Amino acid sequence: MPHRVFRLLTVIWVGSLLTIGYAVAPVLFTSLDRTAAGEVAAQLFRIEGVLGVVCGVLLLGLANVLIRRGNDAYRRLRWLIAGMVVCVLLGYFALQPFMNAIRMAALAAGTDVAHSPDAVRFGVLHGVSSLFYLIESLLAVALVWKLPTNATAGLTGQEEVRGAAGKGVAG
Repeated sequence: MPHRVFRLLTVIWVGSLLTIGYAVAPVLFTSLDRTAAGEVAAQLFRIEGVLGVVCGVLLLGLANVLIRRGNDAYRRLRWLIAGMVVCVLLGYFALQPFMNAIRMAALAAGTDVAHSPDAVRFGVLHGVSSLFYLIESLLAVALVWKLPTNATAGLTGQEEVRGAAGKGVAG
């Protein structure tokens, strides 16, 4: 059962990451004015950041449980998950507050970020944040690609036999 929860959390995290970053955000910026699109995108990326941390911590915990049960296939996945969590923490929780402060200062001054004195600094922070998002996305694809294909993947022969014997045979 933990491997199914692991897969479910992976699908939720990776699916939302790819959907928001590469489908929803571009549509926002082609459908709305830049200020409104930026505000909506910031809200969505905030939700994605929290979801990423929650899913990442849960996936790391589940990977440890599965490894303790003898499923070594999850050992290498921990590094991908840890890398993704680091990207979320740096990209969203370290850089986004600075970007948001620049955005709020520009709005308070009656302009948008592109026309504010801090436009270049915002652009650099946005670029670095986007790079972390891209790295997280690539790690996410690798995580999905390397997911074990069945519940007994990575188990030692003895544990696999015990697992198969416990299931019984339908006749």
